[in-house]
Amino acid sequence: MTKRIVVTGIGASSAIGGTAPENWSNLLAGMSGGRTLEHDWVEKYDLPVTFAAEAMVRPEEVLPRHEAKRLDPSAQFAVIAAREAWEDAGSPEVAPERLGIDFATGIGGLWTLLDAWDTLRERGPRRVMPLTVPMLMPNAAAGNLSLIFGARAYAQTVVSACASSTESVLSAYKHLQEGLADVVIAGGAESAIHPITMASFASAQALSRRNDDPATASRPGAIDRDGFVMGEGAAVMILETEEHAKTRGAKIYGYVVGGGVTADSYHITGNDPEGAGAARAVEMALQMAGRSADEVTHINAHATSTPVGDPNEYVALKRVFGDRLDEIPVSATKASTGHLLGGTGALEGIFTLLALRDRVAPPTINMTTPDPAVPFRLSGTGQQLGSGDQLAISNSFGFGGHNAVVAFASA
Repeated sequence: MTKRIVVTGIGASSAIGGTAPENWSNLLAGMSGGRTLEHDWVEKYDLPVTFAAEAMVRPEEVLPRHEAKRLDPSAQFAVIAAREAWEDAGSPEVAPERLGIDFATGIGGLWTLLDAWDTLRERGPRRVMPLTVPMLMPNAAAGNLSLIFGARAYAQTVVSACASSTESVLSAYKHLQEGLADVVIAGGAESAIHPITMASFASAQALSRRNDDPATASRPGAIDRDGFVMGEGAAVMILETEEHAKTRGAKIYGYVVGGGVTADSYHITGNDPEGAGAARAVEMALQMAGRSADEVTHINAHATSTPVGDPNEYVALKRVFGDRLDEIPVSATKASTGHLLGGTGALEGIFTLLALRDRVAPPTINMTTPDPAVPFRLSGTGQQLGSGDQLAISNSFGFGGHNAVVAFASA
């Protein structure tokens, strides 16, 4: 693989912003997206966790009503972020047969599925919408983006839990390398702040229970962390071959230079405490990039704020970087955005690109007392990355033992 792959457009919606620039500026400012949920179902079901990181801008505020009603909320977020990214890239002129879609979700059309089930039980089969299956299917976002943008090269969907959209970015990189497209819309979306997921994650002891202080509940690397905060939204990148981007005079945020995907084969929800699979994914990313561990200048950690996950990630990275790990500026941005599940990797990939562009590792908020078992170089303020060539990795790990890492280089 010899082609150079660039990112020319970005779009994002999360709990800290309705656009990519807004997300970035609020991340640097230390904003938290954790907020008390104002829904009657929280009290109705007596949920043990009453807060989450809901998207700052609701899809119905952006999409026309006729369009929104044909899309599950997860696909609504996908469309909004993709349109932003496409416009940011200068609306590339590309033949439909040379435009591809690599998209991702961890859960898909959850709201559509469960609303339809309620309708069936309460009102009978004749009242179930005919569009229910096209709205709930995990590939709904990819299919709708293909229709909206006229993408005919391919439209693929990755479903690998919380590693999903990092895998989708890597898939786009590979598809461009293989010559299947000149431009790819890549990313992920999730809208799963629902009573059933909140109850399930809480039952599994995975969610923070700081109901009295949701803004500080996500605290990766802190000794008193007690779980992650559910987030939602979407993030999209426009990837192109460098040749195509330069021919049309596009701005370039940075380069996707490699990636790695592995499986732990350890536990359906827990990651390997020895970090072997995650470490191999990092090593694969660096090998594909033709770079060494000594060249990495920034890491966006998966760092969900769970008691077990954070130290396991440190162990994995220690296998790769050794003592140098303690010198590399690390950011744990879920402290601000919450955990977007299948959408989180693409969002953190955008943050990693912008960190390289602006030469600053974004702050990790809510750092109280650092945990000695997680001695990442985290900071409550931005850490300068210096001048010259910069190389960074973004990590994502998911239920099922999925490990995905993408390596980015500065423009």
